[in-house]
Amino acid sequence: MKLTSAEAAKVLRKYNNDLMDLQNKESMSQSFVAAISEDPETVRPEYDYAKTREDEAALMEKVRKLKHAINVFNSTTVIPDWNITIDEMLILIPQLTRKRDRLAAMKNCLPKERVAAGMRQASNIIDYRYANYDIAQAQADYDTASDLLARAQTALDLVNSTVTFEVEL
Repeated sequence: MKLTSAEAAKVLRKYNNDLMDLQNKESMSQSFVAAISEDPETVRPEYDYAKTREDEAALMEKVRKLKHAINVFNSTTVIPDWNITIDEMLILIPQLTRKRDRLAAMKNCLPKERVAAGMRQASNIIDYRYANYDIAQAQADYDTASDLLARAQTALDLVNSTVTFEVEL
């Protein structure tokens, strides 16, 4: 079966949901309570141990094969114009996000900011915190990081939604 990474993620989510549903159904029907005056057969829930094991094994195999195919695709597919694989991009994007977030805090600092008195409430001494960097440069670096992050996300989205790979399920 040929899938894009985006399609594979949706199929994988469905398999995982199906597996969870099967396990939840088993949990609710693997045992039951009957009053001593009841015939247990009249309240026994439908449950087939062997069939459940078989269905669970089949779903687990599909999940395993699909995850493996996604991992191989991610580790071998190079993103055009970036010269890195998808798995490298999946590392780069959080790195860029953290960098952008740090720069966002830095660009929003004041060059000089009054510091709260804290324990010295009765003191007449006023402390100031000074930015020890060029705030305009932090703004420029923030803009650059934001643009790079957006381009990285777009490049990844394009590959994930257009490039297909083969998987045997």
